[in-house]
Amino acid sequence: MAAAERKKLCDKKRIVIKIGSSSLTHPESGDLNLLKIERLVRIISDLKGAGREVVLVSSGAIAAGRQAFHYQGKPDTLAQKQAFAAIGQARLMMIYQKLFAEYNQVAAQVLLTKDTMVNDSSRYNAQNTFEELLNLGTVPVVNENDTVSTSEIPFVDNFGDNDRLSAVVAALIGADLLILLSDIDGLYSDDPRINREARFIRIVPEITPELLAMGKENAGSSVGTGGMAAKLAAARIATDSGSDMVIANAEDVEVIHYIVSGEEIGTLFLAHENLNFDLMHYLKNEY
Repeated sequence: MAAAERKKLCDKKRIVIKIGSSSLTHPESGDLNLLKIERLVRIISDLKGAGREVVLVSSGAIAAGRQAFHYQGKPDTLAQKQAFAAIGQARLMMIYQKLFAEYNQVAAQVLLTKDTMVNDSSRYNAQNTFEELLNLGTVPVVNENDTVSTSEIPFVDNFGDNDRLSAVVAALIGADLLILLSDIDGLYSDDPRINREARFIRIVPEITPELLAMGKENAGSSVGTGGMAAKLAAARIATDSGSDMVIANAEDVEVIHYIVSGEEIGTLFLAHENLNFDLMHYLKNEY
């Protein structure tokens, strides 16, 4: 079963790829890893050349802002976070646009908030924008609008992490596959850094309450925000909306190529479209 399901990934045409801050930065300094970003852009450009549509959900804005001021550690205040995000998002997009242009691709920036998605009119506009961007052959680069979306602002809710944001985007555009790249190999029965007996789970046919209970809210790095609980929440959104999802380690971004070639990399969550699943209800009530 597992091998057959993996081979189906070769036929996926509309793919959302999410990469986190900890995967885009040097662990020693927290600065952007330009070589790794260049490899990511090259792989996505090659997928585009093979006739696939790709949306990239990329963290890294705050990290890029911190780099501009040689600031170590996470921002201490809300104002710092917003300021670093404002500065860093521009720098991050400049890097993506320059690198994609070298491979004859056009990057387009899309900034979203949870408030945007729960509003019928703005969600409809966002969906239309994505469709037109993909029709034009661009690579939409998505991030949460951290300059206005934080958990400390009571009138604007946030997604909390780009794992869930990427799943929402996948559901919105009807993606075939969501790939979550992080600093972990996939889903384990327990935290492998603590429990050496933790079992690696290669395929998840269905997300059960027992599986959700495995999630633990720990990011594991100074720049990332999404723990396993967030990834399981993303898997629930993606699979219920009809998209397969793979969690894999971003240490080598070539893993993207291996996944879409049907190799057994990471943890595969199988799509099981739930006709009763209401994305807007989930956004409004689950977090």
